[in-house]
Amino acid sequence: MQKIGLFFGSYNPIHNGHLILANHFVEHTDIEQLWFVITPKSPFKQKQSMLPNHHRLELVYRATHEYPKLYPSDIEFKLPTPNYTSDTLAHLEEKYPNKTFVLLMGEDNLANFHKWKNHEVILERYALYVYPRKEANPIPEKIQKHPNIRIVEAPQIQLSSSSIRKWIKEGKNIRPLLPPESWVYLDEMNFYK
Repeated sequence: MQKIGLFFGSYNPIHNGHLILANHFVEHTDIEQLWFVITPKSPFKQKQSMLPNHHRLELVYRATHEYPKLYPSDIEFKLPTPNYTSDTLAHLEEKYPNKTFVLLMGEDNLANFHKWKNHEVILERYALYVYPRKEANPIPEKIQKHPNIRIVEAPQIQLSSSSIRKWIKEGKNIRPLLPPESWVYLDEMNFYK
């Protein structure tokens, strides 16, 4: 069974830090492919800085199309909202019975994992590959020692989509921080200005 890493996020916008981490996982673990699962814009939260789904999907597509192991996924766009990871996983398992899914998450998310819907079920059924974060709360020991949790030494990138949006608004040159084709699209469309 092919092992697929699921990297959830809003990707508003995707940046080189995301690509560096994703590439690290497919090159240094047993993950064969990595899917960037783009979280839909909630119809209930009209956050002005959140680009519509199709634009964020296009940015991820442009960022990944030259990487044979990295793929954009709009799977959550087709599911009922609000989206819960446990529901998405159940849907993926049903749709792709010949694949094994692994969740990728930062240490900061693992510290709050016990608050997720059906977190016990997720932890029993799926492996969690966790990458270190500089500013992360301590991980509860019970979770830390779970056999389905694997801590992966990965590069720590101090870069965030929110910083990129802020810098664009301030007129700063953020071109080196984004994959080239994503930057071209973002610039052509005048996003975040």
